[in-house]
Amino acid sequence: MNTFGYDVVVIGTGPGGEGAAMQAVKLGKRVAVVERYNLIGGGCTHWGTIPSKALRHAIFRMTDFQSDARFRNAPAEPLSFPDLRKAAREVITRQTDMRASFYERNRVDVFIGEGEFIDEHTLNINYSSDDGRQEVKFRNAVIATGSRPYRPDNIDFDHPRIFDSDTILNLDHTPRSITVLGAGVIGCEYASMFRNLGLKVNLINSREHLLSFLDEEIVDALSYHMRDCGVILRHRELYDSVEGHDDGVVLVLKSGKKIKSDIMLAAIGRSGNTQRLGLDKLGLETNSREQLEVNDDFQTAIPHIYAVGDIIGFPSLASAAYVQGRYAGTHLVTGEADRAMVKDIPTGIYTSPEISSIGKTERELTEASVPYEVGMAHFRSLARAQITGCTVGMLKLLFHRETLEILGVHCFGLNASEIVHIGQAIMSQPGEANSLQYFMNTTFNYPTMAEAYRVAALNGYNRLF
Repeated sequence: MNTFGYDVVVIGTGPGGEGAAMQAVKLGKRVAVVERYNLIGGGCTHWGTIPSKALRHAIFRMTDFQSDARFRNAPAEPLSFPDLRKAAREVITRQTDMRASFYERNRVDVFIGEGEFIDEHTLNINYSSDDGRQEVKFRNAVIATGSRPYRPDNIDFDHPRIFDSDTILNLDHTPRSITVLGAGVIGCEYASMFRNLGLKVNLINSREHLLSFLDEEIVDALSYHMRDCGVILRHRELYDSVEGHDDGVVLVLKSGKKIKSDIMLAAIGRSGNTQRLGLDKLGLETNSREQLEVNDDFQTAIPHIYAVGDIIGFPSLASAAYVQGRYAGTHLVTGEADRAMVKDIPTGIYTSPEISSIGKTERELTEASVPYEVGMAHFRSLARAQITGCTVGMLKLLFHRETLEILGVHCFGLNASEIVHIGQAIMSQPGEANSLQYFMNTTFNYPTMAEAYRVAALNGYNRLF
């Protein structure tokens, strides 16, 4: 007799939870999802990826209009930050409705409430609406509760001029200046957005360089471009205290510097949403950032309980969370899954211009003593870039000197997050199909940004002789 109400219970409806739930139900399992927010979609849809990227697009549209000589005399006032923020609301609503329909069409039960483990096969759901509760029995569980901005105790986030990456979206005016504390992905993205809005921007980085996990040449290009646009970069700086005043915020650095701005955004990492999950009842422990440890198959220390997405840390990307969820949904049903699903996941960083990469960096290949060569295409030499006026950027191919196998693709510039997928497709091909020769011998539409692959391939091939 089956004593389990569900084969799979998924906690969280962000990309990781959605991927796991849809994969498990497609494989014939009875699935339920638990969402503590009153709408489907998780932080990705409501506070993170979707609203911030919709805001970024609105800012770009406005700045493009303002910089176009044809409209220079048009009687138009710049839109305020709240006006630009409204552009995201319609997108969020459409995304929420669409994702809710996925669960309805696939007959996945949705519980709006907070899930708490009672034991290894029982989840207590505390309903958000009426304070009621229900116990649910499950055979397998997937924890996909995401993350939240890290908030150190010595920063007063209740102050009206101090924000994190969630609350900054509720900014009710356009300030004149901002200090961004933390130069990770989120910090760099918001620094770019606010500079495009015309704010004076200070970007405080505790490390030697920006985004050190990326290709060094790409990082150098980003740093140069940000400085060229007027962003003040301060590397190797740790904060000592943050003072919120009626007329601004003073950031006191351990080096003795004091930086005053109208508002401050703290983007100093994220913490996993593991609080109130009842993990202590399972004997599951988290690290200092409240993240769960998993094995290569995304299983926790309890094999039938999986964890995916931001809750397990790096790479903390919506795209990675979704594919991790699909992997877990397959593995918990069949006992195995294709490792190619979670291998070589591309990064997408929406700075200005954006960055995307996949595969190895020059630093990694050098450390591994791999004989490689570099092929480079600068966007300023492409007809399409010249036509659009977006000439800042480059495409960089890393390939094996002997086999011509593509080892890494690194792109900086307009539509980098789209362009990288051409290289990704070739890198995923088996054997000799993954070769620099493909880009050298393929006809690309002209003029296009994709033509950068042919330019970079020929540039790299010529270095061999």
